[in-house]
Amino acid sequence: MADYTAIADVSGTLINLLRSNMGDLIANPNSSIILCSPGEVEDNAIRLSLFMYRIEENDYLRNREMQQINSNILKNPPLTLDLFYVLTAYSPIDDPTEQTIEEHKILGMAMRILYDNAILRGSVLQGSLAGTDSELRIILTMMSMENVTQMWSSFQDKPYKPSAFYQVTPVAIDSMRQQSIQRIVEKDIQFKLSFQKKF
Repeated sequence: MADYTAIADVSGTLINLLRSNMGDLIANPNSSIILCSPGEVEDNAIRLSLFMYRIEENDYLRNREMQQINSNILKNPPLTLDLFYVLTAYSPIDDPTEQTIEEHKILGMAMRILYDNAILRGSVLQGSLAGTDSELRIILTMMSMENVTQMWSSFQDKPYKPSAFYQVTPVAIDSMRQQSIQRIVEKDIQFKLSFQKKF
């Protein structure tokens, strides 16, 4: 579990994972692999963008019980989220065929990296997630053509680029809300017995 920076730390973990493993195909990965909406990509040096387009509360972990901190304090369970990303490849090559082939290569390598690191834990995790027992799963997801079209239509004047869609889950943000409780140390129990004799 982590604090309010967990969302940013997941994004940082993913971008660091891609930058650390794509140097063989992409020159200067630290500057050409970015966290950015496809609608904001203007630089011809960009080769790969990662954009978080949706956040949802995790349905399965929504109704967990309060956590006992000590004998007098209960704490709200963490807010547990699913984060959804779109991964998009770019190439500056003028020839349309060669440009598309280059974009497919970049996207293919990025997808292989995420597939090979489908469970993120330990030293890979960044920020407040580092040193915790957090375990994140990267899941390739399907998007309907209608939803893809709606997304790309929001990026005005941007042609569709090869993209893949991912879900990262579960991302936990610790709650700050606590509740004091009092332990029962003594019970006064009275029994009333009534007997009736029948003769």
